Amino acid sequence: MNILSTDFTHTKYRVVCDANDYLLVDKPSGSSVHRDGDVHSLLDSIRTERGLDYLAPVHRLDKLTSGLWLLAKHPAAAAELSAEFAQRRVGKFYLAISDRRPTKKQGRVEGALLKSRGGSYRLARQGKPWSQTQFFSFSLSKGQRLFLLRPLTGRTHQLRVVMKSLGSPILGDTRYYAGPTNVSGEVDRCYLHAYALRFRYQGEDLRFLSAPVDGALFTSSECARRLSELTEPWNLPWPGNTAQQNQIK
Repeated sequence: MNILSTDFTHTKYRVVCDANDYLLVDKPSGSSVHRDGDVHSLLDSIRTERGLDYLAPVHRLDKLTSGLWLLAKHPAAAAELSAEFAQRRVGKFYLAISDRRPTKKQGRVEGALLKSRGGSYRLARQGKPWSQTQFFSFSLSKGQRLFLLRPLTGRTHQLRVVMKSLGSPILGDTRYYAGPTNVSGEVDRCYLHAYALRFRYQGEDLRFLSAPVDGALFTSSECARRLSELTEPWNLPWPGNTAQQNQIK
């Protein structure tokens, strides 16, 4: 699989919500949230551009993942918001595209995410840390499928490994996608996007949605039509749901 050698590291992020205590941005695909040897990370750039003395990430996003990234503007907000994530009271919803048919169209995937070779991870039936993911998939044109993913845990490479375990590795994921694709031309990005967040802060129920803005497949008319049907992902009948897994109503 060939991916266009486009560097999104310095692509402009988009502000989704600029509140007194936190900043929610739409992170570009390919931008690093940590320095990773670079002079400046995306976090450094945002802090400088917004003129903030303090700005701390509340959760992680991989470099290749685009979408909603929540940042706290002071330590008290960081502590409260981080606790919401740590105690799994946040609804997180991701989009992914694959050109391979999954073993099932919707469901729940559980397993231990164990370290494998070369920095990769694999899904195992036993061990720690344990991971849980719910998903739906929807047909797109030319044999492609759009996935709506809800991770109930936050493990390294969780969604990328889950997609591979379903037989539908994410398009553009050079670590977990092997072999040629049925996509004509070059794949222009890794097709994983943090689409929606639902969380409570100081007693308020907050809901945010941000559709992907880069990637030919994400911005196609067929994908846009599907997303118009998924504007309230927190209200879907998620497979294998229980009261504990859906604490935010």
